[in-house]
This record gives sequence, C-alpha cells and structure tokens, in this order.
Amino acid sequence: QLQASGGGLVQAGGSLRLSCAASGRTGMGWFRQAPGKEREFVAAISWDGGYTIYADSVKGRFTISRDNAKNTVYLQMNSLKPEDTAVYYCAAGGFGATMKAYDYWGQGTQVTVSS
Repeated sequence: QLQASGGGLVQAGGSLRLSCAASGRTGMGWFRQAPGKEREFVAAISWDGGYTIYADSVKGRFTISRDNAKNTVYLQMNSLKPEDTAVYYCAAGGFGATMKAYDYWGQGTQVTVSS
C-alpha cells in the first residue's frame, strides 16, 4: 500500500518535498494530473536508485531520490511554477514513463502553486 504526503500550497519559485512510503524494494514513479488534463509522467527511480528519468518539463527543477532503509521515495520540487499545480500520485512495482509500467498506485496529494 502506497502513502503519499507532502503536498500543499506554495508560491511560485518555492519548493516542496513529496514523500511516498511503499512496502518492499521496487522501482517507483511520480505522476501528476491537473484539472481537465490526463495524468502525466513526472519522474521515476529504479529499485536501487541507480537510474532516474524525468519529464522534460521538470528536468533541472525536480529531483527524485529514495531511502531504501525507510522504504520511502522523495520528490524534491524546486522553482515551482503555477503550471506544476496538480494532484501528484506515486506508483510502484515497475520503472518507466508510462502508467502501464506500474502495478500499484497511491492516493494523490494536492500541490498548488500560486503566481
């Protein structure tokens, strides 16, 4: 069972860190869904942290990392923009940039970036 946390309201240019606790060592990813839009890939990390991939829209601003001792994956989000506003979902059980790559999904956490 996945549990995501860390969302909130932040001004443009600010930062937030999302966390997702998972059971077991597995590849994990973050996706997001803005109102009226399809869910889109944000970032992913392999089970050992050796590989990471990012959507072009967040490269250089977001960093995905993991602490396997705590079975937790983090998404550090810096230089946030209003267009980053969305519900952010964590996923587990795979690795890649598509939703079908993952077997398990957590509930979302809202991130709102004000201008």
